[in-house]
Amino acid sequence: MLLSKVDITTILRYNSLVMREPILRMLQQKEHVSGETLAHSLGISRTAVWKHVNILRRMGYEINSSPHFGYSFIKSPDLLFPDEINCGLSTSFMGKRILYSTEVTSTQDVAGKAARRGEEEGTIAIAEKQSRGRGRKGRHWISPIHSGIYLSVILRPSLRPDRALQLPLIAGVAVIRAIKATTKIVPTLKWPNDIMVNGKKAGGILAEISSDTDEIHYIVLGIGLNVNVLKSHFPSPLQETVTSLMDISGHHVSRVRLVRCLLSELESIYLEFLTSGFDSIRKEWLSSNNTINSEIKAVSGPETIEGKAIDIDKDGFLLVKEPNGHITKIISGDVLPPTKKQERIP
Repeated sequence: MLLSKVDITTILRYNSLVMREPILRMLQQKEHVSGETLAHSLGISRTAVWKHVNILRRMGYEINSSPHFGYSFIKSPDLLFPDEINCGLSTSFMGKRILYSTEVTSTQDVAGKAARRGEEEGTIAIAEKQSRGRGRKGRHWISPIHSGIYLSVILRPSLRPDRALQLPLIAGVAVIRAIKATTKIVPTLKWPNDIMVNGKKAGGILAEISSDTDEIHYIVLGIGLNVNVLKSHFPSPLQETVTSLMDISGHHVSRVRLVRCLLSELESIYLEFLTSGFDSIRKEWLSSNNTINSEIKAVSGPETIEGKAIDIDKDGFLLVKEPNGHITKIISGDVLPPTKKQERIP
């Protein structure tokens, strides 16, 4: 049985937990490791080894023991523990500091507080469950425990505040790359921030910015993905419009592996954006999108524009050609199916 919220938080704070990682690494390197070998290598007693192994078992790690052969590692739980993510993580700064929680209101809240107290760029907040996860415009994001990726990263780019509007598009490309690399699924991007699979929503991106007129203090970039979420977790009205990677692939998807890959792709594309700008990333976004060349209804505040989505410009804004030929730039808003039959727009 996995630990409760209180137990896991307490265990993660124990100073003695510095032993957990070396014990795991030693067990993963050999088929069998005796308690005596572990105790000698770590400078602790065999009783202490036994206690640490039992804690690991309660955290979800499968570890067998035998009087003759010692301990043998079977498998890790698909829990987003910092040690599990960092093992094999190849980034230079993205995800090197991880604020892990079993449950939070929202990882955006956690990362926002961390950013305000000065946490460094690349720090991430990640949780197994959100009680009040949110998307754009404060919409509720359904976040069942141990099923999705709920992650927020602190960014501190030296950019004009208006360029921050491109970050959700950039992050979308990173998510697409990561999903393709770790599964056989080929998602698409819906402007401005949705991750789609087979026409259904599988994820979303949220950027919350703290800035002055000409300076960004920090950005909290949130990514939510339905990874192993069961269809029954969604309210009935949403079950025909949302999906999960497990639902599409037909099997469990490793969240840890996907997070590692996502952080790597996010760091790579973020650095590319800072050094080379948006143009090449814009081309990749266009090659992966399902919005351009579609008849749409764009709702931006009180304004509704219907027409054909024809492009995104150099700033990432959506260009819509109306039936009268006028091209309107949509800076932010929702893209929906058209509500009426329109004459064909060439």
